[in-house]
Amino acid sequence: MARGRLRVYLGAAPGVGKTYAMLGEGRRRRERGTDVVIGFVECHGRPRTVELVEGLETVPRKTMEYRGASFSELDVDAVIARAPRVALIDELAHTNVPGSRNTKRWQDIEEILAAGITVITTVNIQHLDSLNDVVEQITGVPQRETVPDEVVRRADQVELVDMTPEALRRRMAHGNIYQAEKIDAALSNYFRVGNLTALRELALLWLADKVDDQLDRYRADHRISRTWEARERVVVALTGGPEGDTLIRRAARIADRAKGADLFAVHVTAGDGLTGVSPAELARRRALVESLGGTYHQVVGDDIPQALLDFARGVNATQLVLGASRRGRFAQILSRGVGVTTTAMSGAIDVHMVTHEEAGRGRRRSPRGGGLTWTRQGVGFGLAVAGLPLLTLLLANLRGQLSLASDILLFLVAVVAVALAGGRYAALFAAVSGSLLLNYYFTPPIHRFTIGEWENALALAAFVVVAVAVSVVVDSAARRTREAARAGADAEMVSNLAGSVLRGESTPGDLLERLRVAFGLDSVTLLERRPDAPMTPGRQGDPGCWRIAATVGGEPCRSPDQGAAEVAVDDDLTLVLRGRTPSAADQRVLEAFAAQAGLALRQHRLAEEAEQARPLAAADRMRSALLAAVSHDLRSPLSSAKAAVESLRTGDVAWTAGERDELLATADESLERLARLVANLLDMSRLQAGLLGVAAQPVAAEEIVPRAVAGVSPAGEGVRVRIPAGVPDALADPALLERVLVNLIANAVRYAPPGRPVLVAASALADRVELRVIDRGPGIPEADRDRVFLPFQRLGDHDNDTGVGLGLALSRGLVEAMGGTLDPDDTPGGGLTMIVTLPAYTPDLADPVLTSHLDAVRERRPGA
Repeated sequence: MARGRLRVYLGAAPGVGKTYAMLGEGRRRRERGTDVVIGFVECHGRPRTVELVEGLETVPRKTMEYRGASFSELDVDAVIARAPRVALIDELAHTNVPGSRNTKRWQDIEEILAAGITVITTVNIQHLDSLNDVVEQITGVPQRETVPDEVVRRADQVELVDMTPEALRRRMAHGNIYQAEKIDAALSNYFRVGNLTALRELALLWLADKVDDQLDRYRADHRISRTWEARERVVVALTGGPEGDTLIRRAARIADRAKGADLFAVHVTAGDGLTGVSPAELARRRALVESLGGTYHQVVGDDIPQALLDFARGVNATQLVLGASRRGRFAQILSRGVGVTTTAMSGAIDVHMVTHEEAGRGRRRSPRGGGLTWTRQGVGFGLAVAGLPLLTLLLANLRGQLSLASDILLFLVAVVAVALAGGRYAALFAAVSGSLLLNYYFTPPIHRFTIGEWENALALAAFVVVAVAVSVVVDSAARRTREAARAGADAEMVSNLAGSVLRGESTPGDLLERLRVAFGLDSVTLLERRPDAPMTPGRQGDPGCWRIAATVGGEPCRSPDQGAAEVAVDDDLTLVLRGRTPSAADQRVLEAFAAQAGLALRQHRLAEEAEQARPLAAADRMRSALLAAVSHDLRSPLSSAKAAVESLRTGDVAWTAGERDELLATADESLERLARLVANLLDMSRLQAGLLGVAAQPVAAEEIVPRAVAGVSPAGEGVRVRIPAGVPDALADPALLERVLVNLIANAVRYAPPGRPVLVAASALADRVELRVIDRGPGIPEADRDRVFLPFQRLGDHDNDTGVGLGLALSRGLVEAMGGTLDPDDTPGGGLTMIVTLPAYTPDLADPVLTSHLDAVRERRPGA
């Protein structure tokens, strides 16, 4: 069965018209004769959306029970059994009720697509996984319901339902999105113009990337290699030389001039992997590219111009930035070079040749050692010194039986043997010595260094050429073998370094320990220059100029001069090694370790600074909010109490007994409000400082809930309690828990409509106890649920006698101090449910004193 097609309507925010567009598309398809059904659609009480639903067949929803409440979900089996051509399913990122076959609705849709049914669905940009943290930074509201980006990217069609922020706010103000009581709060919070503009830009940019992917697939499917300038993309080629910073910054400026241009940096590595530049240099270039908003890439190729152009065409680049050649004039005469060759082959790609200080100065080549060890070269020389005379003696006894050609071939075999044993220089020595021995002992006239015939001279010359060529080839092969072995060892070590970073072992100490073990060092120390230390060359070895940033192993080095070797990370950081002296071949790996250690040190410090700044920022926000809030809320009850007392003290008016009682009640009520407000402020400050004491003990729901209800409504009016038998005790502070429940129940009673009492229920789930305060009031929009727990928030309150908005913030703080959580949820059918989750009491959580207290509590219970 062919898989169904997926079409997604993407929106920047709720209310832009995604569901309306989906239903409109469904009605158009039905008018064309397509079998269309509604699998799941949320109308949110919007009349125009309800009108579009009418006339379309709707598959009945599946009803599920969870924690004593009923929920309706998409019935996947019913949709598949109905087998329509097209199914309309709203809210792709929706989380299903626990106990459903799939956790997420997008997984339900995958099953329907696999059954060959085309699905049209909707999703907002804030629900995409990759943008979740970005949206939270913009709006201050974390998104709990998310969908993997890949699910939306795989869709056959993604259509943006766009609307300007001003138009969306007008729709909101006209009541086309939320109910009237929620409009003011939404407009002043989530639906601010700045938030909507940022969300709209995110949606447009994400869809632009999706369009880029579709364009890339189209070009690949149709084998289109030429550049299409649909979007500016700048590629900068890096050699690893000192001119890299200049080229990267120049390319970044070019990309900045074209708004929305992409920046790519690419380094071409030789195909054999045996030549290259310092990994530390490339790591620094990569960090610079990423800091400028670009991406770094590394490709392999022996033909550098072709490899660069293949990469540029692969990313559909429009501009290529190259550095002017560092080769000298003579080298440029012999070969055109990478820049000229790339320009000639670039076609539609614009090539920028950027000059720099290193241009024309020649390449800086690192010294390369010989391919063979000194011992092996000594064996080769010994074989030449001993073997060639013995061969001469043997052939002299056979003079008359062998021709000169045979003698030359045998000497050539001897030279090859010497080359295999001792390499280039031993073979050269053997070739020269062999030619002299052949000339003196076997070439007429014998025993003279003269050659009587041109043919013999040519044979001796060929012998020398072949011998030299063989020695060079053997020596080169030996060098390549050793370089390959070294490259393999370096690659394995760098791979282990990368693996340690991926496993989370990325602290400076972890990396230095890996370096110490890998090279068998006594100690490794990362030194940092003191801020007040001079950078004069004569003071580099002064321990007073340095401080230890990280160290592992034995006694640390306190200055670069105290180590066997040092590797500079930058002007202020250096890695000092104590123990054996690393070889020149180890330098590249050491530089890679040093660069990574420096980066890890900076990241570690940034994380520490961010962690230290977080409570300070929270405290600053709290103080600012407090100053803004208490200006009225503290003054109001004081003013009321003062006015009542002054009225009682005046002698100009004769107050009746009833009037006096009313004034006294006003003063008493105002002072009681003030006392509650001050107590809340003090408790919130204790919570912020971590000084609130919590006396945890077993608390029975059947005891604490009635007390809390009595504290709100002594007669129990407007509140119902449902606590089934068998609910375990919660481990909590009874006084604090009662205070939390009183606040939650009071809020619920305040917003509950007449005739719809508040329900307080208790239940157990695994090792947790849940207390639920359920109302049928207006509820809280999902986007605002976390904001109501911030101090000094009065979401939806328009009166001036509700306090400074500390109730829910204090309640959540108290619950978390007791090791629990306080979370809001929707009440099925409308309303808000506040869920207090606390750890259930088990004997292993308590000490003997607590256990004895538990026994006393149980004895006091009815029926114990």
